Amino acid sequence: MNADPLTDFSRLCVHTITTKGWDLEEAVDHYAQAGVSGITVWRQWLEGRDPSKAGKSIRAAGLKVVSLCRGGFYPAVEEKSRLDAIEDNKRAIEDAAALGAPIVVLVCGAVPGQSLVESRMQITDGIAATLPLAESLGIKLAIEPLHPMYADDRSAINSLASANDVCDELNHPLVGIAYDVYHLWWDPDLEAQTRRTAEANRLFSFHVCDWMTPTTDLLNDRGLMGEGCIDLRGIRGMVEDSGFKGMIEVEVFSNRWWEKPPQEFLQAIKQSYLHYT
Repeated sequence: MNADPLTDFSRLCVHTITTKGWDLEEAVDHYAQAGVSGITVWRQWLEGRDPSKAGKSIRAAGLKVVSLCRGGFYPAVEEKSRLDAIEDNKRAIEDAAALGAPIVVLVCGAVPGQSLVESRMQITDGIAATLPLAESLGIKLAIEPLHPMYADDRSAINSLASANDVCDELNHPLVGIAYDVYHLWWDPDLEAQTRRTAEANRLFSFHVCDWMTPTTDLLNDRGLMGEGCIDLRGIRGMVEDSGFKGMIEVEVFSNRWWEKPPQEFLQAIKQSYLHYT
């Protein structure tokens, strides 16, 4: 029997950063009670916790551990900082394996004043340095291209094309892409690059939210689906026509929503998921 599309949350995943007023245990309890199916755990939510025990608790509540967020931030002017970043990413991979998360999402990093070309080379080298560990533990590494407004200090990977280029260079089945509509919706080459991503079997994750007009904060004024101008259904259709059948991950950074009770926010997430994605 097919699920009722008006009540089907079987592919709904929520990031812990979205309901950041809850600690991990609270988020797991509330997500499970609300019928959410998956959780992406941000690394801050594992601080002071045993990842293995946390993963067991999550699965015992009936939730799927979709991914661990986030690794990355490879570029640096000083070699020691680059080596420290590689070690930190290795810890993220180990935590993901212990948690039972199949994917580590990578926000790749950038350095103000350093050329994007150099930063992209350092990103590629950094991911390559962590691949033997990822391979030994069976953990996928999902490069998340960020909107160009973050090119100065958050990521030198600023389009789906640039993420695909890094994947092509590394040429490894465990290296793929976390596809976030907030960062990609504007791209005139999105359809062609989506096909390129899918044909290479590297569309690992799909994140949704919306773009507010006007945007009052470049980091923390994302919209809930349906509040902004992104063609969410069109993009989801394009992604699914390319073969993606994974979880739909709600990742909303919003000072406006964070001021509300997390339970109210979670109910709004469920409704916007059903009606606008």
